[in-house]
Amino acid sequence: MNPMTDAVERPLRNDIDKTPETVPVPASLVPHLSETAILLDIDGTLLEFAATPREVWVPPGLRETLNTLVEQTSGASALVSGRSLNDIDLIFAPELYPAVGGHGAEMRLKLEGEHAVVQAPMMDKELKRRLAAIAALSPGILLEDKGYSLALHYRLAPQAERAIYEAVSLIRAELPDAPIEVLPGKCVCEIKHAGFTKATGVRELMTRAPFKGRKPLFIGDDVTDESVFAIMPDYNGLSFSVGRRAEGVNGHFDAPNDVREFLAVLARGSEQSR
Repeated sequence: MNPMTDAVERPLRNDIDKTPETVPVPASLVPHLSETAILLDIDGTLLEFAATPREVWVPPGLRETLNTLVEQTSGASALVSGRSLNDIDLIFAPELYPAVGGHGAEMRLKLEGEHAVVQAPMMDKELKRRLAAIAALSPGILLEDKGYSLALHYRLAPQAERAIYEAVSLIRAELPDAPIEVLPGKCVCEIKHAGFTKATGVRELMTRAPFKGRKPLFIGDDVTDESVFAIMPDYNGLSFSVGRRAEGVNGHFDAPNDVREFLAVLARGSEQSR
């Protein structure tokens, strides 16, 4: 019997598990953490969205939970984000975690801070300058330079959404050979190098120890996470969406708080089983 598949199909019958029936039972996963790779998106999955990317807040206990899961999986727990590694580290400071950053452009395997850049060049400065100028369309548009990509956040200016995408489309039409890809997200338009996605980053991650040979469990919420949802069957893994029932996933969580609660239960169970 496949323990990860069994985790999805078994009903909730114990007091330790308070998570929705659409997610795996932590108690059934605990004995198999040595065979599992835990992969977690950040914004909208682990953390609630904030008015600006810099205002996200890490709730008490989350760092401890992540530290425990890293320990119990022998290092095979990683954050998978469109944010750069530097940005991820600032958010979770003083902790460092294995991570795939920049939509697959960067990867760190070890907690000491060693990282490898996965074949992704920095975005052309002139192209970045032209895209950055779009922020002038409205005072509520926030520009985020991630090095490998550029994000235009319009959570504070939702009325500017159409104008932003039209402006990006115009630049792409004028530069048809530019190797870029547009990623629509939740109140954000992100432009990055084509050919690199969270899925390419995860595939690279899964070729390296301690992730190699494990069955991944991925949780994400946004359009940019769909590429990872799609490859989970290749590794006999599981995927779960947050806030919506994404196509092809094994289940979903209603909100980041539910994800954190699930992970906390999993972490506590792993400690109790030692």
